[in-house]
Amino acid sequence: MPANRSAFLRRGMIAIATLPLLALAACGYGSQAKDDGTAKVAAGAKKIDGLDSVKIGYFGNLTHATALVGMQKGFFQKELGATKVDPAIFNAGPSEIEALNSGSLDIGWIGPSPAINGYVKSQGKNLRIIGGSASGGVKLVVNPDKIKSLKDIKGKKIATPQLGNTQDVAFLNWIADQGWKVDPQSGEGDVTVVRSDNKVTPDAFKAGSVDGAWVPEPTASKLVAEGGKVLLDEATLWPDKKFVITNIIVRQEFLKQHPKAVEAVLKASVETNKWINAHPDEAKASANKQLETDSGKALPADVLDPAWKSIQFTDDPLASTLNTEAEHAVKAGLLQKPDLKGIYDLTLLNKVLKAEGASPVDDAGLGVG
Repeated sequence: MPANRSAFLRRGMIAIATLPLLALAACGYGSQAKDDGTAKVAAGAKKIDGLDSVKIGYFGNLTHATALVGMQKGFFQKELGATKVDPAIFNAGPSEIEALNSGSLDIGWIGPSPAINGYVKSQGKNLRIIGGSASGGVKLVVNPDKIKSLKDIKGKKIATPQLGNTQDVAFLNWIADQGWKVDPQSGEGDVTVVRSDNKVTPDAFKAGSVDGAWVPEPTASKLVAEGGKVLLDEATLWPDKKFVITNIIVRQEFLKQHPKAVEAVLKASVETNKWINAHPDEAKASANKQLETDSGKALPADVLDPAWKSIQFTDDPLASTLNTEAEHAVKAGLLQKPDLKGIYDLTLLNKVLKAEGASPVDDAGLGVG
């Protein structure tokens, strides 16, 4: 990734400083997920497309619970047979896109803004969105002693996870809707936007370094546990209270060369979402167990329970809302108007859904020709 951010802007790209991550052996991206022994290869299973492994990325966020539960319950390994699941955990979307573009990752769960940026940056050559995963789960949480109402946000310091990430774009768009001015690069203006890793934000909030944060779950509920108050649920800003927060993406080369493996992962994702929605309490516990396996620390009930309630799990990528989020990035001054035609290929997902007796999902006119 070029170091000069202005070069990105001249080409209409979001300038993003990649967060330091633990090195994944042999590739340098993400951190290796730990094996808790639940995803064993079944006796007599065969490799799919002759692959030894499929590299799957996700975040340690509840908005990525399809991946968390799919790993913990063994849904992915079951569908991939003797092809081993090789998981990697990321802290931010731009880093995951970089891994995907380098060939260090095959398939990933990711937010819409990094997917848009990755697609535009590569001129539509490196990734496809192949399925949906989650909607909702994003809140504006504030210090109630400093901020009583939405108008009090002006003049305050509000954290977002990273420059140009999905929540950062949403907050900048909301600020613009209030008629306030903020420089999108520096975050300075009528509101000070502080880009802060989700792992750090709760401590910064507790210390008073920030007055609030526009963040995904479970970070939002962690802030509430520290005395914060939910001032706004982003879902209320969207029609039907639905907007894409997590998609499934794939390297185009991998999709072309190994469609059976991609279909297997999508089948596992659909099965996982079906199980999550049928067994919400068990699924919540499963996601928390995988978080503990990956990070060494489970979420306490006062964080886990409210966070889980605010997220909807769906196979539908909610494509029309992704297009709207791209418009928000343009409005914020982080992106020139992009051509997103071809960003989706929902062919395999709709094949899986048809076999399950479910309705097909729509690409909002942004599918491959």
